[in-house]
Amino acid sequence: MTEQRPDPDALLAQIDQQDREARRGRLRVYFGSSAGVGKTYAMLAAARKLQAEGLDVLAGIVVTHGRAETQALLEGLPQLPLKAVEYRGRSLPEFDLDAALARHPALVLVDELAHSNVPGSRHPKRWQDVEELLANGINVYSTLNVQHLESLNDIVGGITGVRVQETLPDTFFDAAHEVVMVDTPADELLARLAAGKVYMGAQAERAAQHFFRKGNLMALRELALRRTADRVEDDVQAWRSNQRVSEVWKTEAALLCAIGPDPADDGVVRETARLAQQLNVSWHAVYVETPQLSRLPDAQRERILRTVRLAHELGAETSVLSAQSIAQALQRHARQHNLSTLVLGRAQPPKGWQRWLGRQTLARALEAMSPDLDVLTVARRTPSREESGPAMAPQAEPAFLRLRRYGFTAAACIGATLLCWPLQWAFAQTNIVMVFLLVVLWVGWKQGRGPAVLASFLSVGLFDFFFVEPKLSFAVSDVQYLLTFAVMLAVGLLTGQLTAGLHYQALVASERERRARLLFELTSDLAGALQTEQVLEVAERTLAREVQGQVLIYTLDLKEQLQPSPREAALGEADRPDAGTARWALDHRQAAGLSTDTLPGSPWHYLPLEAPMRLRGVMALRPRALGTVLQPELSDQLATCGRIIGQALERVHYVEVAQQALVQIESERLRNSLLSALSHDLRTPLAVLYGLSQTLETLPGLPAQARELSLTLQQQSRRVGAMVNNLLDMARLESGSLQLNRQWQPLEEVVGTSLQILGDSLAQHRLQMRLPPGLPLLHLDAALMERVLCNLLENAVKYTPAGCQIALSAVAEPDQVVLSVDDDGPGLPAGREEQLFNKFSRGEKESSTPGVGLGLAICRAIVDAHGGRIWAERSPLGGAAFKIALPRGTPPSLEAMEAELPQEP
Repeated sequence: MTEQRPDPDALLAQIDQQDREARRGRLRVYFGSSAGVGKTYAMLAAARKLQAEGLDVLAGIVVTHGRAETQALLEGLPQLPLKAVEYRGRSLPEFDLDAALARHPALVLVDELAHSNVPGSRHPKRWQDVEELLANGINVYSTLNVQHLESLNDIVGGITGVRVQETLPDTFFDAAHEVVMVDTPADELLARLAAGKVYMGAQAERAAQHFFRKGNLMALRELALRRTADRVEDDVQAWRSNQRVSEVWKTEAALLCAIGPDPADDGVVRETARLAQQLNVSWHAVYVETPQLSRLPDAQRERILRTVRLAHELGAETSVLSAQSIAQALQRHARQHNLSTLVLGRAQPPKGWQRWLGRQTLARALEAMSPDLDVLTVARRTPSREESGPAMAPQAEPAFLRLRRYGFTAAACIGATLLCWPLQWAFAQTNIVMVFLLVVLWVGWKQGRGPAVLASFLSVGLFDFFFVEPKLSFAVSDVQYLLTFAVMLAVGLLTGQLTAGLHYQALVASERERRARLLFELTSDLAGALQTEQVLEVAERTLAREVQGQVLIYTLDLKEQLQPSPREAALGEADRPDAGTARWALDHRQAAGLSTDTLPGSPWHYLPLEAPMRLRGVMALRPRALGTVLQPELSDQLATCGRIIGQALERVHYVEVAQQALVQIESERLRNSLLSALSHDLRTPLAVLYGLSQTLETLPGLPAQARELSLTLQQQSRRVGAMVNNLLDMARLESGSLQLNRQWQPLEEVVGTSLQILGDSLAQHRLQMRLPPGLPLLHLDAALMERVLCNLLENAVKYTPAGCQIALSAVAEPDQVVLSVDDDGPGLPAGREEQLFNKFSRGEKESSTPGVGLGLAICRAIVDAHGGRIWAERSPLGGAAFKIALPRGTPPSLEAMEAELPQEP
C-alpha cells in the first residue's frame, strides 16, 4: 500500500503546536475516584524522587488532612508560604501565585485542582492559577477527584446524593500532558476510613454514613477508570495521528457501520447500534457518496440521508464522505479513527458476467485491502411497502437522463469522425487518434465514467472502420493495427476514467471551497456587528443566499420569550414561521419542522442557535427546494452557521450587559456622592437647629405652647438626623469603606443593648422575648448588629398599630443561628417581600409614615458583610416576620481568650 503524502498545512500546524508546547510547562494530574485513595501521597512520592535527582521542586500548596504518612512525605520539601486573603473580616490562607512565579522552580505541587479561591484572589479557580504557571514555563503536579469533573458532576450527584460545587472543565483535564490514575478498591478504602487515615473523628463518621458507602465508592471507581480509559484512548489516537500509523490497533472494539443506497440499510444501522450497546463500545456510521451515487434522484438521496440521521439519533458519530471508491474510503476512515470492526449489509453475489469481469462484493474488497480489519456482514431485512413508502424504493438514474448522456457520447464520437474524414489525406493517422482521445477526455469530464467507456470503444471502432485500410470495413490489412487498437482502447479507458474522477474531485473541492468561503464571510461580517439588529441582518442575508430561500431568526428577550425577526412583517400571515414550533425547538434543543421527525410537513426548518453559555434563539429556514435541508453537507453547514450566529448574539448580549452595568455603576456612584455630600451638608444645620430648640426650651417664662413647639422641633430634628445617618451609612457600606470590628459576642447582650437604645419607643407595644438559654457566641460587630435590630424593631413599631405584639426570638441550628422579629400587624405587601430590601423602597407608597426606605437596605448590607442572610416572610402571628441567619463558628477556648487579655502589672 502506498504511503499517503502528508498535508503541508497540517505539518506546519503541528510544528507550530510543538513550538508552543515546548515553551509551556507540563501538567501531571493524579486522578482518583474519591478522597483518601492516595493521590496526594503519590504526588509527594514522585516529587521526592525528582528532588533526589536534583530537580528544583517547590510545594506550592499541599493539603494533608492530618494524615501522618502524607505529612511525613511533605517534610523535607521546600514549601511556599501561603498568602493571607481577607474575606468578610476573616483571614484565609491561599496559594501565593505571585510568589511561585517569582520563585520560578522547575516543578510546583498544587493540590486540589478544582478548588475555588477566596473572592478577591486574582483568579476565581485554582486551575486558572495552574494555567498561568504553565504559561510561564513551570511544570505542575496536581490532584483531582472524579466528582469534580464538570461533565460527570450531575452523574456523581445522582449516585451519591451530594452535588459538588467545585468543578473543573473537562477541556482543561483533557489538555493535561499526563494523567496518573490512583486506584484503591472500595473495601480497602473503607478500611482506611475506619482507621482514621482519610478523615478524623466526627468527620469520618459523617463520611461513612453518607458519601463513603460501598456502593458509592464502587460506582465512582468505575467512573474514574472509564474516564481514564477515554483519556488514554485519546492519547493513543493523537500519537497514531502524529506518527502517521495507518494500521488499526485493536485497543477498543469500536464499530464502523457502512450505509449504502439499499432501503434495508436502516436495519443494518439498528443492528450495529444493538451490537455496540451489547459490547458497550462506541461506533461510527459512514455514507460514502461516489460520482454514481451523487446522480441518484432526490427522493432516494433523502432516504439515504434519513438513514444517516437515524444512526446519529442511535448514538453514532456520523460522516458523509465523497470518494471514488467506497472500499478505500471506509478503509481510510477506519484507520483514521482506529475502528477495528466494519459492519456491512449482506450483498448479493456478483452475477456471472460481473464475476467474469472481476467484480466483487464490498466485503470481499475490504477483506483483500485490509486484512487487519474485521468485517462483519449482517442480513438485510427487506422493508415492507408501509415502511418504505414511495421514497424508500431504490431508484436508478432516470432512463431518459441515462440515454441522453450516452446519446451525447455517440454524437460526439460521430462528430469527431465527420471532422476527421476530410482531413485524413492531410494528417497522419496518429493525429486522428489524438482527436478521438480528446473526445474520450471530453466525455469523461462532462458525462462521467460509463459514457467514457462507451466513447473509448466507439472511438476504436470508428477509427478502424473509417480510417484504417481497407476502409469502410472492420477488417485490417496489417496485424500491427491490432496493437494500435489495443493501446488506443487502453489509453481511452484509462484517460476517460481518470478524467471523470478528476472532474468529480474538482466539483467536490469547489463545493467545499464555496462553503468555506461562506463561513469566512459570515464570521467576518458578524465580527463587525455591534447590535442584535446587525447580527440578524447579516445572518439572514447570508444564509438566504445559501439555501436559496427565506431565513428568519428569533431571539430571546430578557423574559425568555422569542422575539420575531423585524423582516417577518414583510411576509404574509400564511407564509410566516410558526412561533409554537420555534419554541418547541428551543425548549427541546433540537431541530424541528421540515426534514425532521417533528412536524415534517411544515415548510419551515427550525434550528436552535447554540452558544457557549446557553441557547440564544431559533433560526427558521424555508429553502426553495424542500429536500435541500436534509442534505448532510448543507445540514452540517447550517449547524455550524447556527453556532457562529449564537456566539455572535451572545457576544452582543454581553456587550450590552456590560454597557448597562457601566451606566448603572456610574449612576450609583453619582447618587452615592450626592447622598454623601447632601448628608454632610445637612448634619451641621440639623445640629444647630436641635441645639437652638434645646436652648429655647430652657428660657425662663416660655409659654406652654412655645415649649410644646420646642419639643416637637427636637423630635423632628432627631428624626431627620436619623435619616441623614442612614444616608451616610448606606454610602459608606456601598463604597466599601466600612470596616467590621468583629468580636465573639453573646447574642443576649446585643439584643439587650438594642432595647436600651430604643428606650420608650416600644412602650405602646407588647414585646415578647424568646431567647433560649445556651445560645452560642457569635463572631460579629456588636455595634452594627445592634443597628440592624434597632431598624427592624423601629419598623415593627412604625407599621403596626399601638397595642400590637412584637416577638423577638432566636433558634440555634447546627451551622447557623436564626434571629426573628415578628409582629401581628397588617403584614407585608404581597409579592414584594424581596423588593423591600432595595434602596428607597417602602412598604407603603405615598405613606404618611416617616422614612426614606433605607433601613432594610442597610440591614441587608450589614448582614451580608457578616456572611449571613436576611429575608422577610409572613409571620405565624399574622403580620410580618424578618429573619436573620448568622453563621456559627468555633469560638476560641477560655484559656486562649484569657491569654489575649492584657496582663496586670
